[in-house]
Amino acid sequence: MKSNIHPNLPPKAKSGPQNSSPPNMLPVSSETSIPANQNGSGVPVKTKRDFSWQVAPNLWISFKYAWAGLVYAFRTQRNFRIHVLLGSVGIGLGFFLQRSRVEMAVIGLTIGAVLAMELINTALESVVDLTVQQSYHELAKIAKDCAAGAVLISAFAAILVAGSILVPPLLLYIKGLPLN
Repeated sequence: MKSNIHPNLPPKAKSGPQNSSPPNMLPVSSETSIPANQNGSGVPVKTKRDFSWQVAPNLWISFKYAWAGLVYAFRTQRNFRIHVLLGSVGIGLGFFLQRSRVEMAVIGLTIGAVLAMELINTALESVVDLTVQQSYHELAKIAKDCAAGAVLISAFAAILVAGSILVPPLLLYIKGLPLN
């Protein structure tokens, strides 16, 4: 029988259900595989990774993992939901105010940068929590605070960009003047 014990991983608990996760967490390990006739190659492909450092077997699975990360962040991170809402308002306002393609691209890239920073912050916080577990460590605090600071800076930059692009035509619209 082949052992699943890796020298750098803690041994699996013997009691309780296998592959269980807290209700707000996504499972990272499963023995589930799709039948060979569904992927056309004749070889079964695992749908979940046994260990997080394994590479996805195909591009579709990579996108599924990325989508799972977005869903996790949206479900569990209040600030991510706030950024998505404000970004959607900014994009909608840009279309309503008939901003140019370049201005919309700048707004979209800025919003994307904020959301990406929020995802990186979430990932870093998870890794730090995994590393220090339930103990306090000053370096863990510094890492988390710096990641949160990076999100804050990107959010301020997004407000500056969106404000400079959207506020002048919005004021014209409110005053009843024609948009340029």
